[in-house]
Amino acid sequence: MMTTTLTENANRVLLENISWQTYESLLKDYEEQPGFRLTYDRGKLEIMTPLAPHEGSKKLIGRFVEAATEELNVEIRSLGSLTCKREDLARGLEPDQCYYIQNERVVRELDQIDLSQDPPPDLAIEIDITSSSINRLDIYAALGVPEVWRYNGSRLTILRLEGGEYKECDRSPTLPQIPSSEVVRFLELSKTMGETSLIKMFRKWVRSQVQQGE
Repeated sequence: MMTTTLTENANRVLLENISWQTYESLLKDYEEQPGFRLTYDRGKLEIMTPLAPHEGSKKLIGRFVEAATEELNVEIRSLGSLTCKREDLARGLEPDQCYYIQNERVVRELDQIDLSQDPPPDLAIEIDITSSSINRLDIYAALGVPEVWRYNGSRLTILRLEGGEYKECDRSPTLPQIPSSEVVRFLELSKTMGETSLIKMFRKWVRSQVQQGE
């Protein structure tokens, strides 16, 4: 029997006793409605509609990653909110943003990525301003995503997967030139300056970090 639980937040619905087949069917139904995010964990399905602060933060942090990799001459494949799922684990989710970096060349030419045989994204961005009813970090760990950036509206936590669990670190293992504190500083600056000017400033800062390291 399927039971439905409405959480306190109007932008989120939690369904229980949902089959994998129903989850995949709903994924197809919501393909044409990108405003929804689905998280599945062994029978539990959460359907969330992200709010404006959530969307703004994910776009900005994504632009920081993309600007940094351009300045550092690092190839990436940006796949946005790619659905990351594995039927054998009965788990799936959609990151706010995700990137292939170390494994970029492995997936560069793939039209469809199957995590049962292809590597997971190297970096996922998780905006946690409106908390999920499901422990999404457990799903990322099960899928083997090696690095997650988690932002709660005031603090950015950079997490590295070690021994099946995430450990916090002060800078990105993938982009060691980028400490979490600097990303937060630029996010705070976004409240007082335009996005184009902010990204230009961020690029200049990244270049200064590269020059200091030479």
